[in-house]
Amino acid sequence: MHGAQPYTNRPEALTLLSVQRGAHIVVDYLIKQRVPYLFGVCGHGIIGLLDAAYDRRDEITTITTHDERIAGFMADAYYRVAHKPVATYTSCGPGSLNLAMAVASAFQDSSAFMAITGNVPTQQFNRGPFQETGRYFQGDFASVMRPYVKRSYQAARPEMLPLIMRQAYALMLTGRPGPVHVDIPLNVFVEEADVELADAETWRGAIGSPPAAEPGALRQAIELLLSAEKPLIVAGNGAHLAGGRDDLTAVAELLQIPVITTPLGKGAIDENHPLALGPTGRNGTFAANQAARSCDVLLAIGTRFDDRATSSWIPGVTYSIPPTKLIHVDVDPQEIGRNYPPELGIVADGKVFLRQVLAVIGDRGEAAAQRNGGWVAATGEWKRSWTVDIEGFQRDDSIPIRPDRLVGDLGAVLPDDSIVLADVGIHHNWLLQQLKVPARGQLLQSWGFASMGFGVGGALGAKFAAPDRPVLAVCGDGGFLMHSNAVATAVEYGLPIVWLVWNNQGYGSIYAQQRAFFGSELATRFRDESTGEPFTPDMAAMARAMGAEGAHVEKPSDLKPQVAAALASGRPTVLEVLVDEYSYAAPATGTWDLPPLNAPAPTYGWDGDRSKPLGGGVQ
Repeated sequence: MHGAQPYTNRPEALTLLSVQRGAHIVVDYLIKQRVPYLFGVCGHGIIGLLDAAYDRRDEITTITTHDERIAGFMADAYYRVAHKPVATYTSCGPGSLNLAMAVASAFQDSSAFMAITGNVPTQQFNRGPFQETGRYFQGDFASVMRPYVKRSYQAARPEMLPLIMRQAYALMLTGRPGPVHVDIPLNVFVEEADVELADAETWRGAIGSPPAAEPGALRQAIELLLSAEKPLIVAGNGAHLAGGRDDLTAVAELLQIPVITTPLGKGAIDENHPLALGPTGRNGTFAANQAARSCDVLLAIGTRFDDRATSSWIPGVTYSIPPTKLIHVDVDPQEIGRNYPPELGIVADGKVFLRQVLAVIGDRGEAAAQRNGGWVAATGEWKRSWTVDIEGFQRDDSIPIRPDRLVGDLGAVLPDDSIVLADVGIHHNWLLQQLKVPARGQLLQSWGFASMGFGVGGALGAKFAAPDRPVLAVCGDGGFLMHSNAVATAVEYGLPIVWLVWNNQGYGSIYAQQRAFFGSELATRFRDESTGEPFTPDMAAMARAMGAEGAHVEKPSDLKPQVAAALASGRPTVLEVLVDEYSYAAPATGTWDLPPLNAPAPTYGWDGDRSKPLGGGVQ
């Protein structure tokens, strides 16, 4: 419809009709929602979208990567740092299939972005054209993505796009955040239609306000906390997502309640705070696991109590629920009672709930704080003894470098506002247990899906989200070799990121499991098969070949100065550190059960019967 543009006759929302190409509808809505970036890789199925993005390039910036997974990891990390979503673009077939791993990683960790995938033209559905996912159902890429997103949408006509974009954006951020998928055939990007232009401001309220606790449940929760003799708070990833760090600290200080975190919640409270005991689980701290199994009332904020955070739910190793009384607060009702029976379940946003506690508890907090003094002292002693032991390991001068020493020196030199990314691998266990998150910083990690490459590629997204903050990724040689193209992208866009490659010449975490459970090793160490000697590419040289800085760190005394110099250089830098991974193991303060294999008993501070299997293993 050309010429005059009539208004609809609905008095509640006079909306201007306009002739728009499908791609322009998409880009226009993203701009109105203040989405700053498109991350992705080109392909024939997405060229219509790129043309529309070109027309609006002064309002939304398109960033190209060398692998679709990197684009997805960037979008995931961007949201975790900025608490605002971006969009990704990928083409039909293998391009979007590559993206699926990063989408799944974001979904498992409740991180939000909009994945826009191109598809083959609808005119060619069911004809088996180039890169169609359609042997059993036409153009069916939505089914590929469906298990890993909050919802998958497909637009068969451009007229569908205003509603799809509005609904997808709101769903992405409503309640528990997560990625959404919008699949658009090539012709829908370029065809025109008379559409009602989506007014982002009008519909912004569709996202809704974070839910609050029902007053009766709030009172009951407070009574449980005030009557407890050994109360404890566990903060999960939901505390991060809610932005409730200050409120969590205020509640803990008011009532003098120690705080533990889940592994993914690490950093939800300043880890140097006297009440902070660290993360739980197999590679948690002794103080956190000891407090978790000893408390009588546990306030859980935004955690799903997964297997690695709970020592696989084995009673008495990390948690003892029951008899511990659980107050489970989560924005997602499906998580309440999933793995432990709650004394009280509350559907609420973590930050909102904590503010409600602060608002109504009044003077009763002072008496509770005094009563909790002995419990706080006991947990503090557990923390002190653990810290003394760990700091002793971190002073080791051995060559190759001991893992404890690497983590300790890294923590000592990181600026206060650093963003640290832990890629997936055995190094992640050490970082989780022994790295203190910088006081104003963050630790980003792929937890639920544990996708290798998140740290390598996510560092780019973190830097786009916080260009003035230091960004450092710690990644294993295995994960770095899979995704090293991220360094080239950093060079292209001038992103001063540091990648510290923890080189243990293999897939160290799986090697350790093979040796522990079977006493054998196959396909987990990198070797020159002609000589049997360990093999490792020169990753510092790889970085230099891509235009970045690259250096090797061999002596413990060189760690601090080389990391500091890399952070100060203003250049993308790869530091390759040869680590003696196989002479040492991180102290196991919890366990991880893989039935029917026997769960190993903790190796530090454990009073249980080590002669008996802990979990569902074979006798």
